[in-house]
Amino acid sequence: MDDLLDALDPDQREVALHPRGPMVVRAGAGTGKTRAITYRIAYGVKTGAYHPHNVLAVTFTQRAAGEMRSRLRDLGIPSVQAHTFHAAARRQLHYFWPHAVGGVFPQLQEHKAPLVSQAAASLGMRLDRASLRDLSSEIEWAKVGLISIDEYPERARAAGRLDVGGQTPENVGKLLAAYEEAKSARGVIDFEDMLLILNGILVERPDIAAQIRHQYRYFVVDEYQDVSPLQQRLLELWLGERNDLCVVGDVSQTIYSFTGANPRYLRDFHRRFKGAREVHLVRDYRSTPQVVDLANRVIEPGRLPGSVKLTAQRPSGPAVGYTDYDDDESEAAGIAKKIARLAGKGTALSEIAVLVRTNSQIQEFEQALGSAGISFTIRGGERFFQRTEIREAMVAFRSMARSGVEDTLTGAVTTILGQLGWEATAPGAPGARRERWEALNALVALAEDMEEARGADLTEFVAELEERASLAHTPTVEGVTLASLHAAKGLEWDAVFLAGLSEGLMPISHAEGAEAIEEERRLLYVGITRAREVLELSYAKSRRASGRSNRRPTRFLDGMWPSTEKISRATATRRRSKEAHRRFAEQHPEDQGIFNDLRAWRTAQAADERRPAYQVLTDVVLMNIAVQKPADLHELGRVKGIGMTKLDRYGQAILDVLASRHS
Repeated sequence: MDDLLDALDPDQREVALHPRGPMVVRAGAGTGKTRAITYRIAYGVKTGAYHPHNVLAVTFTQRAAGEMRSRLRDLGIPSVQAHTFHAAARRQLHYFWPHAVGGVFPQLQEHKAPLVSQAAASLGMRLDRASLRDLSSEIEWAKVGLISIDEYPERARAAGRLDVGGQTPENVGKLLAAYEEAKSARGVIDFEDMLLILNGILVERPDIAAQIRHQYRYFVVDEYQDVSPLQQRLLELWLGERNDLCVVGDVSQTIYSFTGANPRYLRDFHRRFKGAREVHLVRDYRSTPQVVDLANRVIEPGRLPGSVKLTAQRPSGPAVGYTDYDDDESEAAGIAKKIARLAGKGTALSEIAVLVRTNSQIQEFEQALGSAGISFTIRGGERFFQRTEIREAMVAFRSMARSGVEDTLTGAVTTILGQLGWEATAPGAPGARRERWEALNALVALAEDMEEARGADLTEFVAELEERASLAHTPTVEGVTLASLHAAKGLEWDAVFLAGLSEGLMPISHAEGAEAIEEERRLLYVGITRAREVLELSYAKSRRASGRSNRRPTRFLDGMWPSTEKISRATATRRRSKEAHRRFAEQHPEDQGIFNDLRAWRTAQAADERRPAYQVLTDVVLMNIAVQKPADLHELGRVKGIGMTKLDRYGQAILDVLASRHS
């Protein structure tokens, strides 16, 4: 046990030493949260606190689940179940379906778009590709939020979702109903249905609920800030009346609110589980002090209650780079040159990433890197295990494992791959041949890692590959990673280039309201904290060559970007605020008293939360409230700038201020 705990810092050790009872771990980026919770599970098993078969670890990506299982195997705990919510639900549904429902388990509809298109056509809606995508996402948002079809229009208005896919909330509600009918007609279910159906079974069949609760008695949930109401409900049903739950997360990395994720479950964990142990992981082992300092400075104006401030543990590194380019093409070419210099100095291409706000920005970097002869992979591109050479290799591995092999794992793998065209030296020119080599070489690297970490043989290697294939847990492929900021969550690289950091892209132009803007700030924070050592920030002053240089750096880097623009922009902001106050006083003199009362409440609330007043609610939102004078939470939710989080946090207090004015 001492050897196990010696690998942990004091805060991580606090997590491991208490394997039972409710616990919330507020873990900043790079602070070793996966290490802490895997060691907690290992410590609990090895001390007899629980049996590994009774533990269920829940993550939000297949990759994270695979990583957790791999680490537990390395610690000698191979039998703990680690899955995403959907994977765990699917396993349980498959097992209990014959007893709870009967018949054949329905086919899973992996993509909503075809059925949404069919449903729209039945209603006479004509949708372009963008609208189809947005409405598919809206259906998912409604389902994970446990919003019924009848409730949808009112709930959508309260959340400010008024023109999704160019449709009114009433039309979206009709589309929801038509989508469910189309799904039923085909006899298929979608990803959200798996959780909804399992929730229903656990409520209606106490015998099945008892079996699952007997099997899984101790729960760990990673990335808890991303849990949705639907996932939270399933977790509560899994738990029953018990409290053996450990949740881990970081409210500063809440970037999926648009999908229904709600950080309040993490924020308010101690209120639901009285006496829960709370541990803060603040030591950042990933990034240099330069990167950590920038991350802290960027997030500080929007720091949420329950967040942690990172403390760098690594030695000093290079200064953060800031570059403005003339246009998008120049930015991509300039970054490609910097990547080539890094590679020339020994940085592996797989340890370099270019991160952007939208997928549409990636194409420019594909062209620039391709022209420079630099290999790259696109996060979310062609699936690794669907490549022809990988399928051929896996067939060969299985055959050799069945026939028996006396060679080491790495020796066996290189022998087989050599027969498929792999060589120890990479082809010089980029292209299809180089991509094939890089894919096969990723298998060699994985074999070397497994042999070194736990002395694995070919049979174990085949099992690992089959598990990874089922979970889309791709081995590391040599090449620069191109990805959106959302897709980069949970990953890290030695060198990160954050490109396109101009107003309109960061924050994105369609981010409306204070809450949406703050989520964009957190997205930039996530991007910054992906870098271990080298961090380069850039933007292009114009979209194309010879275009107008009308772009400026993101507001989130005011005071940090080496520019004089921040002075004039700050002055302009003050002037706009002063003008808004003047117009309000002239146009709504009768509401000035209510506005002043709301400002006084906000000042006290901000002092209590130790944050700037505008982060509670902006003056513009308070003006809207003063004019509209909502009588209840539903009316308050319709005020522009009041989202679900603000409504949940401040709604009743605002209504009390309004009521006191009338009493």
